[in-house]
Amino acid sequence: MRRRDEAGMVTALVVSVVAALLLFTGLVLDGGYLLAARREAIDEADGAARAAAQAIATPARTAGPLTLDPARAQAAVDDFLAPSGHRGVAVVEGDVVVVTVSFSHQMAILGIGGLLARTVTGTGTARVQRGIETAEGP
Repeated sequence: MRRRDEAGMVTALVVSVVAALLLFTGLVLDGGYLLAARREAIDEADGAARAAAQAIATPARTAGPLTLDPARAQAAVDDFLAPSGHRGVAVVEGDVVVVTVSFSHQMAILGIGGLLARTVTGTGTARVQRGIETAEGP
């Protein structure tokens, strides 16, 4: 026979266990999705940096150092990221371009608890290089 002071104890235990499992599942799944989104941001930044590195200000046929045009580099980043809908910022310093891509990532399970979105950021760097000028090499 059950005592009166134990009434409802199983319900409280079940609710606690279910809440803990839901929190654990949310941390695992949303944490994994967040890491994947961060990898996506880094990959997009690397690709955008390579695209921006092709926006040289001096003609490739002239001798001397190659420099980047910041406006053309930013336009190349915007064009590269347009299909994904993400935004990136290109910073040009001489022959190096650094691209930072940031976007908001929605939480699937933890969004129930109020953690709706996190900002994901990735950075990529590229340096201008002269390519092959003849069939035999540079």
